[in-house]
Amino acid sequence: MHDDDGCRGRQRPVPVDKLHIGRLRRLGPGHTQYDSGSIGGSGPAGGLRAVAGLVQTDGMADIALFHSVLGVRPGIHHASDRLRADGHNVLVVDQYDGRVFDDYEQAGEFAESIGYPALMQLALEAVNDLPDGFITAGFSNGGGMAEYVATQREVGGVLMLSGALDLSMLGVESWPAGVPAQIHYTVDDPFRNQGWVDAVAKQVQAGGGNVEVFDYAGAGHLFTDRSLESEYDEQSAELLWTRVLSFCASPPS
Repeated sequence: MHDDDGCRGRQRPVPVDKLHIGRLRRLGPGHTQYDSGSIGGSGPAGGLRAVAGLVQTDGMADIALFHSVLGVRPGIHHASDRLRADGHNVLVVDQYDGRVFDDYEQAGEFAESIGYPALMQLALEAVNDLPDGFITAGFSNGGGMAEYVATQREVGGVLMLSGALDLSMLGVESWPAGVPAQIHYTVDDPFRNQGWVDAVAKQVQAGGGNVEVFDYAGAGHLFTDRSLESEYDEQSAELLWTRVLSFCASPPS
């Protein structure tokens, strides 16, 4: 890790945004990379919609972007703009049909009223028209959605941004063969579960994929969202985008 200043036996998926974790276990100073074989340096809210559709550009990748438990906040729009500015085609998936929240508890209750299995199905339906090889990306709860979709479709990579789940919580037994991934978290994110981070990193590795886990200083959960003043960290956000854009341009094999 880089220390940066700047369903067989189906379990019900747990909302990442609502989990308050105690003491975190640091894996090492900064950045851990797991390679294949070695470790080194439509619901009650009205269904889903594609916020801006798939914007065709001269881009290099198709990307499905999933929101956090708070919905499609300004941070999601900013994220899609960053990806499109780099030439990618982005599908923003809105599983809440326009509902947006400021409070994690209220948002979690709303998500639970839809049900996580239903949200997972909505996520999968949203990417029906994307060609194989697209990248899945998601913030917080959306990280779990990105994982799930990657196990059901042929994808080129997975970006878990402040959200990572052990595959068993999604009712999935194994990571898709050879698919690379990145995981990004602040070290003191109150919703971070280090056990899940470790588990999914090992599952990617076991599937023959390359996985990088990046740590950032601070405790902001959605630390790239400028509209969340208490969580946003400009330096860490810029560093994350440098890494994410590099991954999207050329996912590691």
